[in-house]
Amino acid sequence: MVRCTAPDALSNLVSVLELTADGQVRCLAGTRRPSAATVRQVEDVLVAGDFYDSGEPISAFAWPLLIQLGGLARPAGPRLELSARGRATLASPSYEALAALWDRWLGSVSNDELARIDAIKGQGKPGTLTSAVSRRAAVAEGLAALAPGTWTGVGKVLALLRTQQPPLIATRSLRALWRLYVSDSYHGSLGHAGPHAWDVVEGRYALCVLFEYAATVGLIDIAYTGPYGARNDYQALWGADQLSCLSRYDGLAAVRVNELGTAILHNPLALSDLGLPVPRPARRDQ
Repeated sequence: MVRCTAPDALSNLVSVLELTADGQVRCLAGTRRPSAATVRQVEDVLVAGDFYDSGEPISAFAWPLLIQLGGLARPAGPRLELSARGRATLASPSYEALAALWDRWLGSVSNDELARIDAIKGQGKPGTLTSAVSRRAAVAEGLAALAPGTWTGVGKVLALLRTQQPPLIATRSLRALWRLYVSDSYHGSLGHAGPHAWDVVEGRYALCVLFEYAATVGLIDIAYTGPYGARNDYQALWGADQLSCLSRYDGLAAVRVNELGTAILHNPLALSDLGLPVPRPARRDQ
């Protein structure tokens, strides 16, 4: 499957902001994660739906988080309400708003995408993980190094993130790596994974950021398959034979920095000249 994301990204943002303005977006207290009902509602309003239709939410999960972390919405009890910035964006949608959303998400300190890799346990132990902000920055740096408009296999992207300076690093030390595990905290410790540990931890983190956030905001086009059986770099881990995939992002096969991503990553002044559709401002009752 191939999804070209730039033409739909701004329309999707407007649709999610409209849902929020109508009081239809609910998030769990403390985690900011959308409720299951909200994920279904968001999926219904996305231009082309979510990336999968198999109950593995990606974009529909990301949008409620993005508008909160990007300062476009805030909690009002169990529901979200638009902030002044969110109301302004809804009234006058622009690709500059998407660029600002990406930048603010990059700097957010209240969420960690690695938590979306449910199979990796032990993440909550103090002193285990590096800052999510530094990890997002490393992935963004890797994206900026890719040739615009050219498809790059995910293996090459991960190799770049592993060798660039500074590289993508998710655990604070080798000792911290031993705290992470799959299935069993002793036998399944990722300290046993040796050279495969980076692919399991940092690699899966990068796949999440690329698939769930960069693609959702419209920076990259993606080629992907279903996640089950797509990667085998975790199968030597103790207990991993019970898993058909390590994450919902395992099916990501290749990425392409598109025209929107090129502008956001390299030349924000070009955003106003993009030949991408701009949705009409919503008419709302005063």
